[in-house]
Amino acid sequence: MNQEPIQTDVYSIVTRRIIAQLEEGTVPWQKPWTNAGVPQNLITHNAYRGINTWMLASLGYERNLFLTWNQIQELGASVNRGEKAHLVVFWKTLQKVTEAPEEKPKNVPLLRYYMVFNVAQCTKIPEALIPVVERPNAPIKSCEELVKNMPLCPKIQHKDHEAYYEPVADFVNMPKRKFFINSETYYGALFHELVHSTGHGSRLNRKEVIDKINYGSEAYSMEELTAEIGSCFLKSITGIITEELANSVAYIQGWLKRLKNDKRFIFLASSNAQKAVDFIVDKKSDEVAEEINALEEKK
Repeated sequence: MNQEPIQTDVYSIVTRRIIAQLEEGTVPWQKPWTNAGVPQNLITHNAYRGINTWMLASLGYERNLFLTWNQIQELGASVNRGEKAHLVVFWKTLQKVTEAPEEKPKNVPLLRYYMVFNVAQCTKIPEALIPVVERPNAPIKSCEELVKNMPLCPKIQHKDHEAYYEPVADFVNMPKRKFFINSETYYGALFHELVHSTGHGSRLNRKEVIDKINYGSEAYSMEELTAEIGSCFLKSITGIITEELANSVAYIQGWLKRLKNDKRFIFLASSNAQKAVDFIVDKKSDEVAEEINALEEKK
């Protein structure tokens, strides 16, 4: 099987793929993920987290079920001729021994990656392993429950005909639901603002929210990108269809510039989004699996 050449700079690999999609007019984290389900490993059922969620979801497969090469072989299945593997990234911590004997070893984070295949790229996978994907029956109810159960949820009001988060007074303003095309777009906009609200000092204390930032600045772009990705994570969790948001087009050029100038920009935004989502869904720190849950999967 032909594998991609080994590349040590994972940031560059992922960023090049994102930039390519953006230059084609596609915002990769705004794909309709609901029918395909949240990306997960077929064997372990572990959901991919952080940047892996939308990287795999943006591929457009009918079912977001993936396997490693070893898992495919163990099932007695095979990869179709000409198919290419997809990237999954994870963090691994290494201990670096210092030259001075009196100093303690230092923990050094290392970004690594491995490759997976979608079930659609394979043959001879037992049908019993592949679940039937059904559209949720009550997606709006799931959204209401998520908002209701958010810890320290800011006040949500419907006074102005704009969607925004006010950090000083700590409230979210939304246009009334009847002014949106449908309920899904309403909740998508609400989730975007709730992700912003997690940056408040009483919650995650994110500098892009608590500090005064200028429109169009790097901090502003970072926060908007964080909210966009976080909103899509929440829409995946609640099972509503992600729609193409018109105001995203205005950000594309700015995002491209930032991505090309700083390849770590997209990773930090995705990390911020994951932390925000974990806060909103009240996921306790000891329950949050690290990005390296992939290490538990056989390579």
